[in-house]
Amino acid sequence: MKTIRIVLAIVLAASTLFVAPSKAASQTTNWKQIPTPPLPAFHPPVPKRIELSNGMVIFLQEDHELPLIDGTARIRGGSHIEPVGKVGLVDIFSEVWRTGGTKTQTGDQLDDFLEVRAAKVETGGGPDSTTISLSCLKGDFDDVFKVFADLLQNPEFRADKIDIAQKQIYDAISRRNDEIGAIAARETAKLAYGTNNPYAREPEYSTVAAITRQDLLDWHKTYVQPNHIILGISGDFDAPAMEAKLRAAFDSWPKGSDLPKDEVRYEPAKPGYYQISKEDVNQSSVHLVTLGTTRNNPDYYAIAVFNEAFAGGFSSRLFNDIRTKRGLAYNVGGGIGTNFGHPGILQFVAGTKSQSTIESIQALDEDIDDLSKKPIDEDEIKHAKDAILNAFIFRLDSPDKVLAERMTYEFYGYPSDWLDKLPAEIQKVTAADVNRVAAKYVHRDQLAVLVVGNTKEFDKPLSSLGPVKEIDITIPPPPSAKEEEGEKPTASNEEGKAMAAKVVAAIGGEARLAAIKSVKTKITLTQKTPQGDFPMQMETAIVFPDHLHAEMQTPNGTVNVVVTPGAAFMALPNGDTQSFPEPRKAEMLEQIKRDPIFIAAHWKDPNMFFHAGGTEKVGETDARIVDVDSDGAAIRWFVDPKSGYILKETYKTLSPSGPVQGETDMDEWKPMSGLNLPLLRHNKQNGQETSTAEYTALELNPAIDPKLFEKPAEKPAQP
Repeated sequence: MKTIRIVLAIVLAASTLFVAPSKAASQTTNWKQIPTPPLPAFHPPVPKRIELSNGMVIFLQEDHELPLIDGTARIRGGSHIEPVGKVGLVDIFSEVWRTGGTKTQTGDQLDDFLEVRAAKVETGGGPDSTTISLSCLKGDFDDVFKVFADLLQNPEFRADKIDIAQKQIYDAISRRNDEIGAIAARETAKLAYGTNNPYAREPEYSTVAAITRQDLLDWHKTYVQPNHIILGISGDFDAPAMEAKLRAAFDSWPKGSDLPKDEVRYEPAKPGYYQISKEDVNQSSVHLVTLGTTRNNPDYYAIAVFNEAFAGGFSSRLFNDIRTKRGLAYNVGGGIGTNFGHPGILQFVAGTKSQSTIESIQALDEDIDDLSKKPIDEDEIKHAKDAILNAFIFRLDSPDKVLAERMTYEFYGYPSDWLDKLPAEIQKVTAADVNRVAAKYVHRDQLAVLVVGNTKEFDKPLSSLGPVKEIDITIPPPPSAKEEEGEKPTASNEEGKAMAAKVVAAIGGEARLAAIKSVKTKITLTQKTPQGDFPMQMETAIVFPDHLHAEMQTPNGTVNVVVTPGAAFMALPNGDTQSFPEPRKAEMLEQIKRDPIFIAAHWKDPNMFFHAGGTEKVGETDARIVDVDSDGAAIRWFVDPKSGYILKETYKTLSPSGPVQGETDMDEWKPMSGLNLPLLRHNKQNGQETSTAEYTALELNPAIDPKLFEKPAEKPAQP
C-alpha cells in the first residue's frame, strides 16, 4: 500500500494547483504567469540496517502491498579484478553458479523445484560484484530461501554447464562485430579508460578457454564470504521475525579474509581521430570521448545540471541544434559521465547517416566550442533542474527501489542519505556552477573522436579533419584454430605428394579429374541458427578457377550470388543488388580454389603444394595432416591414409562479424557422376556448427552461360 499512498500524496499535492484559485490567477491570460508551488518534501522509507558478527550487512524493507518477498545478495568482487589471462571468468561464474546447481541438486532439478512455485533464484555478475537473488510468494519463502542459502554457500559448478557457458561466450565473441552500436560502445570504453584497463577488457577465445572449474571454485572461496556480502530483503514480512531467520542462517558462517585494495590505472587515448570501417552499414556512430569522474565528486550536482541542459534530453542544447535545427542526427546526446565506484566516460555522441558524418562531427565541435562564447543560461538551467527534479520521485517510488539505492551506497561507501540530498543540492546549483564545470571538464582539444561507419560513403574523408588512426577490431581466433592454421607450404614434401596422389585416386583418378573445367551442383543447405534449422535449396555453377554463381531459394524469394575477379555481388528478390566488400570477394574466390575437385584436378600444377606432417584422430581414424597451398589459398586436410578420403578440412574464412576459423567434416563418401565425393558436409566456425550441405546432383563440364556472371542493370530510381 505504500506505493499507492506515495502516488496519492503526489496527486493530492498536485491537485492544490487547481483548488480555490486566487483572483489574480483567475485573470491570468499567460500560462507562464501561473505560480508553481514548491514540491512537497519527500521522505522515502528507510530500510533497517543490520550487521552480523561475521561482517555480513543486511537491509530489511517491509512492503505489505502484495504477498511477495524479494531478496538480493551483492558480493564484492567483479570482472574488473579477473586475471588478465582469464577474462570472462565472472561471466562463466555468474552463469554456472545457478545452472550448475548445488552439491545436492543439479541446476535442472532446481529449475523444476522453483517452477512449480512460480519462484526464481538467479545469479549474475558485473564489473564490481556478483549477485544472487530470489523472488517468491510469501508462503513459499522458507522453501525458496533454503535453495537460495544452499546455492550461496555450496555451489557445484558442474562441468557440463561450464562447457555450455563457454560455448555461449564463444558465440557472443564471434558476433561482437555485427552491430555498429556494440562496436562503438566497446571501443569507446577502450579509448576512455585505456586498452588494457580492466573496465575495458573483453573476453577472447583464448581467455575463456583457459577458465577451469577450479577457477570457479577458487573465486567462490575467495569472494563469497559473509564479510563481503550485502543482503537486502524486501516484501511482505515482519522485520524482527525475518531478522531472526537470517541470523539463524548466516550468523555462524565464519568470516573470510579481507580483500586487497585494487589499484586501477586509467590511460585515456590521446586526442585525435580514430576510425573503424564497417562497409555493411549506411550510418555512422560518432563519439567524442575522454575519462569522466565519480559521483562522490563535489562537482557532481553541477555536472548533473550541465549534462541535462547541454546534452541530456529533448530540450537540451545539442538536441535542439544538431537534430531539430540542422536535421543531422537521429540521436545526439552525452555528457560528463559519472559512476559510483570508478570514473564514468565523458562523451558526446551522434548517430547520423553516412553522408553527413563529417558535418555532424563539425556540428558537435561548434556546440562544444560555443560553451565558452555562449554559456548555459538561466532558462536552460531552469529546464534542466525541472527535468531532474520531476524525474527524481521515480527513482524512489517503491520500497524495492529504495532498498536497491541503499545497498548501492553501502557497497561503494557513500552516505546513506546521499540520494535524499539530491533535490536540495540540485536547487542550489547556479549558472556560475554549471559553466564552471563545463570549463573544467569539457575541452574539445582533449577528446578522442571515434567514428564507426561505412567510410566509403562519408561526405568527406575523416582525414580532412586531421590524422586518422585505424582501429583493428579483428577477432583473434581460438587457440586451437591457431594450431590448425599451420604454415602455408611453399614446397611439397614427399609424404605430402604421396597423400595428395591418394586423394586424387580416391576422388576419381588423375585423367578424369584433369579434364574437369566447370561443374554444376544441387545442394540442400541447412543453416543452423539459435531459432532453429533453416533448409534451403541451392544450385551452383563454377567455372574454375575464379567464376562462381549460386542461386538460393529463400523464404523471401530467389537470391543470386556472383563472384568473379571483376565483381562480387548479391542480387536480391526485390531486384536490388548489393556488392560485397573486397575482403569478402577475396575470400569467396579462395573458396573456389579450396574445392577438392579443383585441387585434385590441378594437383601437379607448379603453384600447388602439399606438405604432410603429423596425425590427428578424426573419429576412429588416425588421419594424416596435410597442409595445402592451392594457388595461394591455404587449407589443411585430415586424410584417411588407407582410403585417401578427406575426413575433415580446416581453413581461415570470414563470417559477417569478421575472420573466423572454418572447419568442415566430410561425410558419406559416395559415387556421383563418375567421381567419389563427400555428399554430406558439416560446417563450423570457431567450433560452432553453422550449416550442413547435402549434395544431391553433380554435372561435370556443363555448358554455362557467361551471362550468369553479369551484374543486373540497376533499378530505375523511384519518382
